[in-house]
Amino acid sequence: MNFIDDLKQKAVSAVTGSVAGSNPEAAAVLEMIQNHPGGISGLVQGFHDNGLGGIVSSWVGGGPNQSISPDQIKQALGSAPVQALAQKLGVSPEAASSTLAQMLPMVMDKLTPNGSVPQQSNLMEMGKSLLSSFGKTGTNS
Repeated sequence: MNFIDDLKQKAVSAVTGSVAGSNPEAAAVLEMIQNHPGGISGLVQGFHDNGLGGIVSSWVGGGPNQSISPDQIKQALGSAPVQALAQKLGVSPEAASSTLAQMLPMVMDKLTPNGSVPQQSNLMEMGKSLLSSFGKTGTNS
């Protein structure tokens, strides 16, 4: 890990740690996106590669977000990220898939406000803003 990557990781830890008590699911989902190979771009590509490009494109684009099932989450991400999230949250993999199915469309929508995937450097500031909004309004907004 180079110096820049180390700084980014420390910033993610600071951002997610500051809100983890009030919304651990949002913090964990944001951290999962940050740690995904390729970040948001890699996550989006994974959905496209697994036949779910239309769903993830709806989250990035300006229209309504299409819903996704827990099984589709597993199809797109694979079992390792779901298992890691489950372990981090202290829940079953099934519960983690359900959490991702509920939160990932909203988080991705908020992280792509202009209808395009941001550069990795912008993700940190956007993530901090997103987590702050969860702290104020809850996860149902």
